[in-house]
Amino acid sequence: MEEKAAEELEIGKSDKYDAGDIQVLEGLEPVRKRPGMYIGSTDEHGLHHLITEVVDNSIDEALAGYCTHIEVIINEDGSCSVCDNGRGIPTGIIPKEGRSAVEVVLTKLHAGGKFGGEGYKISGGLHGVGVSCVNALSTKLTADVYQNGSHYFIEFTRGKTVAPLKVVGSTDKRGTTITFWPDPEIFETVEFNYDT
Repeated sequence: MEEKAAEELEIGKSDKYDAGDIQVLEGLEPVRKRPGMYIGSTDEHGLHHLITEVVDNSIDEALAGYCTHIEVIINEDGSCSVCDNGRGIPTGIIPKEGRSAVEVVLTKLHAGGKFGGEGYKISGGLHGVGVSCVNALSTKLTADVYQNGSHYFIEFTRGKTVAPLKVVGSTDKRGTTITFWPDPEIFETVEFNYDT
C-alpha cells in the first residue's frame, strides 16, 4: 500500500507542507479570490445575486418598519442602483475602527447590524457579508446616505476606499442608494437581464 502511494507522488515533487504554505487573506481579498464561496457562481446567476444582496438590506429596513419604498434601477452605463427610504446606513464613527460605519460595513466581512442588539429583529441576506461582497466584486461602488439633513457620499474601487465618507450637501430625504459596477475580471457577463 505504501509503495503504491509513493508511486502516485510525482517524482521530484516535495511533500513538504508547513506554516509557510498557509495564506492569510486580508479584508475583502477572500471574496475576490473565491467569489463562488460567497455568491454561488460568477455566471449570470451570481451577477444578479449581487442585486439580491443589496435589496435584502432595503427589505430588512422595510421589515423593521422604517422603509416604504425600494427601487432597483439598471443604469445605461451598466451599473445598478438600489435606492430605499429607510434609516440609511449609520454614518457615525466606530471608535474601535476609527472609520465611519458606512465604510466599515462596505469593506469588512461580518460587519453589520444583524448580529444581535436592536438593529434588526428579522433579516435576510448574507448577514454582515452581502454588501461587502458586492463591493469586493465591483470595479466601482458608491454609497449615498441621506440622514439627519445631510447627504453623505463614499466611493470604492474593487472593495478599497477611494476617500473617507464626506458630507456633499444637505437634504430632506432619508435612506441609502448603493450603485455598483460589476467587475468583468470576476464575472462571465456584466450585463444585467431586466427580466431577471
